Amino acid sequence: MLATFLMGLREGLEAALVVGILVAYLTRIDRRDVLPRLWAGVGLAIVLALGIGAVLTFGAYALTFEALELIGGSLSLLAVAMVTWMIFWMQRTARTLKSHLEGGVDRALALGGFWGVVAIGFVSVAREGIETTLLLWSMVQSFGDAPSALLGALLGLAVAAVLGWLLARGMVRLNLRRFFAWTGGFLVIVAAGVLAYAFHDLQEAGALPGPFGTAATIDPATGAVGVGWAGFPFGWAFDLSAQIAPGGTLAAILQATVGFMPEMTWLQVIAWALYLAVVGAFFVGGLKGRRRPDAAASARPVTSRPAPQGAS
Repeated sequence: MLATFLMGLREGLEAALVVGILVAYLTRIDRRDVLPRLWAGVGLAIVLALGIGAVLTFGAYALTFEALELIGGSLSLLAVAMVTWMIFWMQRTARTLKSHLEGGVDRALALGGFWGVVAIGFVSVAREGIETTLLLWSMVQSFGDAPSALLGALLGLAVAAVLGWLLARGMVRLNLRRFFAWTGGFLVIVAAGVLAYAFHDLQEAGALPGPFGTAATIDPATGAVGVGWAGFPFGWAFDLSAQIAPGGTLAAILQATVGFMPEMTWLQVIAWALYLAVVGAFFVGGLKGRRRPDAAASARPVTSRPAPQGAS
């Protein structure tokens, strides 16, 4: 519930800020008459996200186990790709987001078409909506507790909507740079866990070699699927099921926060570690890169103009 709450809060606040910028700009240029078109686009984006969620949820009942695992793993990979792209997109374009959105509104109004403003509202929310739906669905498949995961996401989205409204009204101040930095780092860790579970699904479906099929690494000493170094590369990296109950509270907390499962394959561990190492390094580097220009600007010495010739 905590993981999906923070995910809903992060994605919902991104969408709320975008919509707030668009509404404020249309109000400032005295074009309230096109606000219904903007809200129509936002509504269509929400309907699309809900439709995708419904198809994924109810369509799964007609699939075989292998097909469900294959689709689940593939969609989890897509969710990880979208989350990763959105994290770095927000990190790179946060400073110019307002001018970018306002420029899009100006172009749509200049063309004078009805669908231009509708499209802006739709695209501005659809990205976060689809991303949230795929990530939430993947997390539900991973956690196996749909009610708590769904409730957490809904609470996060509700808090995001309230925060967005308060920010737009100027009734609350929030350090958005710090907020997106911390939540971005959290999403990197969550995405690593979703990626690991995607590999688990693909191994169960037989799309990747693993301990569930004929390609499993067998421990010659026991004749069973190997655990630890005896299971490298297509067996179990570790099995702590006896120490940490797979369905227990501790296992749920660890899986929701750092992507840890009591029993993980070598491919899962490798994918998790590589994602954290590579994406985490780029994310931290991006944060340092954003701080450096600000520090340089504040440390730049103020030079006085040279005195005119002849001045005493």
